[in-house]
Amino acid sequence: FWDFLILFFCLPVVIFNEITKKRLLGDVSCRIVPFMEVSSLGVTTFSLCALGIDRFHAATSPQASARPIEQCQSIVAKLAVIWLGSLTLAVPELLLWQLARDTSPVSGAVTEFCAMRPWPHLPESIYSLVLTYQNARMWWYFGCYFCLPLLFTVSCQLVTRRVRAPDKKGECRGGKHGQGEGHLNCTIIALAATYGLCGAPENVCNLVAAYMSPDMSKHTLDLLNLINQFFLFFKCSVTPVLLLCLCRPLGQAFMDCCCCCCEGCGPGSTSSDGSADGKLKTEMSSSIFFDKPRETPPPLLGLGTPC
Repeated sequence: FWDFLILFFCLPVVIFNEITKKRLLGDVSCRIVPFMEVSSLGVTTFSLCALGIDRFHAATSPQASARPIEQCQSIVAKLAVIWLGSLTLAVPELLLWQLARDTSPVSGAVTEFCAMRPWPHLPESIYSLVLTYQNARMWWYFGCYFCLPLLFTVSCQLVTRRVRAPDKKGECRGGKHGQGEGHLNCTIIALAATYGLCGAPENVCNLVAAYMSPDMSKHTLDLLNLINQFFLFFKCSVTPVLLLCLCRPLGQAFMDCCCCCCEGCGPGSTSSDGSADGKLKTEMSSSIFFDKPRETPPPLLGLGTPC
């Protein structure tokens, strides 16, 4: 959902600014676009960390089938922590950017762009905090939004594989359950790899611009900033496709919802005939995303009983 917001709001603003050299929505977009982009990085970072912790708990549980399905309230609480934490950490971006204008010496046209300047009318204490954030912004980006999710994901995957190594030698887990965990682990690794590949150019450009900015022209810095933004848009476009392609239950549920919205859910025999298939799909979906306890089979009747 947050990737959709980035593509729906930020991408048109950036394209409009590059074509017309005018800033759509003026100073508001100069504050909202960086805020949403940094919030997107936070949501992805903390989501990858939460998924890594969940896979570690799934690997270290005594019995995979003993873990109950997680309640909806618990999932909503985790999502609230991820989203509120990401939005809170991105608040300084609202106070850091301002709309600036420049006149071209050749054509005399006025161009609008966003400049990283703290708002001068802030209280002194808040102004000093924003200025400190501006000075440490590059390393904060690199440490929190790039190194943290990648190192956390790699560490969780290595620990999970080490914990599961004795299980492979001893008792093997259920086939469907092990296959479901393998699909989810591949999805997490693919998401982390995509995030790392799309985030590496931005961090490299930030480091180069920080130490070589006096020797670089404004046109070069603007071009690097534009490339960084389009890498972010590319990540937001690829992430939903990866989720739908690698997570088969999620992709199947998405296709079912699309078919239901397009064709309409017919009453009567159609719904009754599809109830068993829908229940089977739901159970398969939950068995992959959650460690669902297996139902104990009914006791076998002894041969030769009078029943």
